[in-house]
Amino acid sequence: MAAAKHYLDNPTNAVLSGLRGVTLVNPSLLLDETNKIIYRHPSSIVSPSNVSVVCGGGSGHEPGFSAFVGQGALTACVAGTIFASPSAQQVRACLSHRLPAETQGIVVVVTNYTGDVLNFGMGIEKARAMGKKVEMVIVADDVGVGRAKGGKVGRRGLSGTALVVKICGALAETGASVDDCARVGRLVVDNLVSFGASLSRVHVPGRSLQEAKEEEERLGPGLVEIGMGIHNEPGCEKVKTDLPGLIKIMLAQLLDPSDKDRAYVNVEKEDDIVLLINNFGGTSNLELSAVVTEIVGQLGDSYGLEPKRVISGTFFGSLNGPGFIISVLKLADTGLGSGKSILELLDSPAEATGWTASVKSETWEKKYEKVKEAVEKDEGDTRATNLRGLEKLIASEAEVTRFDTIVGDGDCGVGLKRGADGILEMLANGQVTQDPLASLTKIAGVVEDTMDGTSGALYAIFLNALAANMRQLDSSNPTELTPKMWAQALDGSVKALGRYTPARPGDRTLMDALIPFVDTLGSTGNTNKAAEEAKVGADGTKGMKASLGRSVYVGGEGHTEVPDPGAYGLSQFLCGLAEAL
Repeated sequence: MAAAKHYLDNPTNAVLSGLRGVTLVNPSLLLDETNKIIYRHPSSIVSPSNVSVVCGGGSGHEPGFSAFVGQGALTACVAGTIFASPSAQQVRACLSHRLPAETQGIVVVVTNYTGDVLNFGMGIEKARAMGKKVEMVIVADDVGVGRAKGGKVGRRGLSGTALVVKICGALAETGASVDDCARVGRLVVDNLVSFGASLSRVHVPGRSLQEAKEEEERLGPGLVEIGMGIHNEPGCEKVKTDLPGLIKIMLAQLLDPSDKDRAYVNVEKEDDIVLLINNFGGTSNLELSAVVTEIVGQLGDSYGLEPKRVISGTFFGSLNGPGFIISVLKLADTGLGSGKSILELLDSPAEATGWTASVKSETWEKKYEKVKEAVEKDEGDTRATNLRGLEKLIASEAEVTRFDTIVGDGDCGVGLKRGADGILEMLANGQVTQDPLASLTKIAGVVEDTMDGTSGALYAIFLNALAANMRQLDSSNPTELTPKMWAQALDGSVKALGRYTPARPGDRTLMDALIPFVDTLGSTGNTNKAAEEAKVGADGTKGMKASLGRSVYVGGEGHTEVPDPGAYGLSQFLCGLAEAL
């Protein structure tokens, strides 16, 4: 239940501390702590008569929308407690006291949740009674709730709200009227659809661990919940599928015109769209990028759509939720002429830390020619040799990973397995010759391509140096290299490796296996004996304190329990190589 662990368990302190942090990363912002309002410093507003744009809602959706306050976006934001609407009094205080007195009018952007609509509505009515011109734009972009189930309440507001806020804020910055700002905001909402999915519900700071356990068990292992809301509301379906299958389901609910219950926006092949992929807050950037790739690919292949803009990141979160939301905006004409199209308003700069889309219009519009990638030549014939001993290394992956989890970062075994798999695949494809030099060069290339991290770099340097040393031997018959020649080449490779790492036997590194292998091969010419000595060296690292590598930074007594993962993994590789030879 890692999701139930928080740095701040008091939700009230978490909200106030979070709001203070927003002002620390943008010095042009101020905080009204009593009313939990983030607003622009009067001196930062160049044209105070421009329309003021306000948004707000429950906390827990950061950076939405406190971090959207700034030039080119929001003028102010009103925050509630976690997942709860701010009060009407907070809203009234914002509209009455935290906006420029000269403003020609106010546009309030609200997500379509009952509490938000009612409380912001009351605050707006009080502001109107004081003579202020205020328009409300309600964002309802969720397709997880269909027409039948939504009834009179309608669709929920999701991450498309970020697009509405950015467009309204940018338009207000141009000096547009309050009526035009509100009209364009509603135009965006009318052409906007969003749909979310999550691997789990989120845990709210301050709530019990038992509740967290129940939340985790509710969904069940291997399932993803689609249509899930941003306040832990249940979704419309639980499915077990892979990423391509998930995206296929989600895009169908967003774009299928035959689904009369959810076909809110009709998007045709000739239409221009903007794609927003919003992180719930707990999805890794690596996975989110993979999600983007899958979505863009399926949009093109299945729907003939190529987004004019692709925006990805955390804009409207749900605490640390492991999910994401897809928002598709169909571009429509604002009717306001040059400089005020939806794309131009999205691309316009904003001094708001929550709006992280930084790519300029010129970059998007420029035509880029395809660049040809250099392809290395495949030299030599393809007569296969037998290196099946590598399977020994693959079989040891779990054990190496276990060792590295105790004393490192847990990636050593996976890296070694990738290298071995790559070499075996090369064997299966008949890409190894009976010329040791040519084969070794190919193997070094595979190691470079498949193995990463420190071990991968060391192996690649060593193997490339070995190939270079063998080439310098200039044997008249490269297929008949003697053990003495191998030992000479290996010794030179160890020296080459020494130029890039100070590691030596006794430092608890892969050198504790490599050096005994090279020395023994040089003195005996026997590969099996050399491999045995490599294993002895690797086993000897158990109990040895590390002098180099990530193990140096890992506390505890793990080094007394297991050998060095790199040395152990290399010994397995060398034993497998010896068996194959």
